[in-house]
Amino acid sequence: LYTLVLKRRTPQNIVIGGAAGAFPPVIGWAAATGDAPWQAWLLFAIIFLWTPPHSWALALYSAGDYAKAGIPMMPVARGARSTRLQILIYSLIFVPVAVLPGLIGPGGLIYLVTALLGGAGFLFLAVRLWRSRAGDQPDKAEAVGREAALYDVRTEARPARNLFAFSILYLLALFAALLIEQLPGLGGL
Repeated sequence: LYTLVLKRRTPQNIVIGGAAGAFPPVIGWAAATGDAPWQAWLLFAIIFLWTPPHSWALALYSAGDYAKAGIPMMPVARGARSTRLQILIYSLIFVPVAVLPGLIGPGGLIYLVTALLGGAGFLFLAVRLWRSRAGDQPDKAEAVGREAALYDVRTEARPARNLFAFSILYLLALFAALLIEQLPGLGGL
């Protein structure tokens, strides 16, 4: 459904298609226990809310490729500025949700510290990206003469690349913390 229909029709493709990528914790929990409690759905929410900032950060520095392929990713369809704002909004929702397992379960102290420290880094990078020109194309005045030399698309894309890379590490760290807390002798931390 995502690849055949949504990907090429709407800039919200990542949001709508993100549900499919967020279901593994629910499916795994249900397969292991025969139930899908709220904790599984909380893990679903973490992945679901992580997906737009992660994917749109990548799309900001790959917008030209998406445009050539005719894929209406957010930066192509709505512009870089709108995309950076959407990334910030989703990040401001995502990080508090990512902290919740450390406060109400199934995470413990290791998870909570990981979520708080990583979440602060995630928000820092999201704000930095929002304030940047990542994904912007130089206007015609900048595209000629001396100004063109001052505008480097790769340099301007750095905040998007940084958030994209950090988002991968942050999600990995969150789920690794949950796993570590399940090791014998660490339960209840």
